[in-house]
Amino acid sequence: MERHIRILALLSRLWGALAVLVGLSMLTLAAGALALLAAPEGTTVGFAAGVTAGIFAMTSFFALVWGSASLWSGILIGRHESRGRMFGLALGVVNLLVVPFGTALGAYALWVLLSRDGRHIFEAPTVN
Repeated sequence: MERHIRILALLSRLWGALAVLVGLSMLTLAAGALALLAAPEGTTVGFAAGVTAGIFAMTSFFALVWGSASLWSGILIGRHESRGRMFGLALGVVNLLVVPFGTALGAYALWVLLSRDGRHIFEAPTVN
């Protein structure tokens, strides 16, 4: 099971890094849409550019938050911290809705983190 924990931590960090990359790309597109407002023909495309910039900015914010959460979860899972398990389970459930790769990652996360061996790895050690 230890191997599956390492794989899940790696996949979670990779998923997070891709989401952060998408967030940064959307932020760049939002800046480009805002630049249209400063152009001489900005009055004719002002409304569309503003709406587009707003949508790109909201998407960017969501992707950056989601990617950062996935990165953090992967780090915590790799360290075998119990809060990483809970955070990974929460992200795994929501990832099920992101077809197709998020669904596969979410199902794998749920399988690894809910299995008996997976739970035991994340339990706090007992002190005698």
